[in-house]
Amino acid sequence: MKLAFSTLGCPNWDLDTIINQAAEIGFDGIELRGILKELDIARLPEFSTKAKETVAKLEDAGIEMACFSSSVAMSNSGSGISIESLDEIKRYADLCDTFQAANIRIFGGKIGSLTWEEAIDDAATNLEKMSRIVQDTDFKIVVETHDDWMKGSYFSRLMEMVDLKNVGILWDVNHPYMFINEKPEKTWQETGKWVCHTHWKDSYVEEDSEHGFLPCLMGDGILPHQEIFDVLKKGGYGGYLSLEWEKRWHPEIADPEIAFPQYFKYMKELMGN
Repeated sequence: MKLAFSTLGCPNWDLDTIINQAAEIGFDGIELRGILKELDIARLPEFSTKAKETVAKLEDAGIEMACFSSSVAMSNSGSGISIESLDEIKRYADLCDTFQAANIRIFGGKIGSLTWEEAIDDAATNLEKMSRIVQDTDFKIVVETHDDWMKGSYFSRLMEMVDLKNVGILWDVNHPYMFINEKPEKTWQETGKWVCHTHWKDSYVEEDSEHGFLPCLMGDGILPHQEIFDVLKKGGYGGYLSLEWEKRWHPEIADPEIAFPQYFKYMKELMGN
């Protein structure tokens, strides 16, 4: 397994700083979720007109592009997938091709007033439309265990229904555990054969906060990281363990200069390296 961080955690770093810091700390890859004020990185020169220069910088630093994280949601309360969302997937698919990235992240999204039977049918239709964009490629669209989509059994029903080779699951280890108290072994049993990427973080319960929990440095919260890692290892997972340090949404938490090296050291110890 390899280590990465999402740029959600360093909203004040430019691309050169991101690459240099990743290499200096020892990370294997980075996950793109915005740079400075731009969330849709496909709009930046570094990933359009100057993409070849960016590829060269990454190669020189020995850093892989682990994932491109989009803002697209699989479920939109039954309203279908928009043209804008399909266009975003196409832009990110082009980036995956240029940067040899393995995954495009999409959110689970909201099911609204739909029953779960209706929601699964609706999600299957949307995934099939998105999958056509990447059907002849080697990378995947990965749906994050997020929003209303956290329960492993719902995911397994969906994935068995669509059976698409270019669609997988991104296991955010925080959400199923913190929101619905689903044990890591259960999440893996239901979703493991489709998990292609993982997001890591730690948090603690805070009833008065917006989501009922707040992020914290690894080991300071209640997430059972060793148990989760052991489940992944036993299951044969070989992808990225990517830190999603939500500094962009929580400016009060520690700066990346503190959080990123701490994550790297913590995970190396947890992995037995």
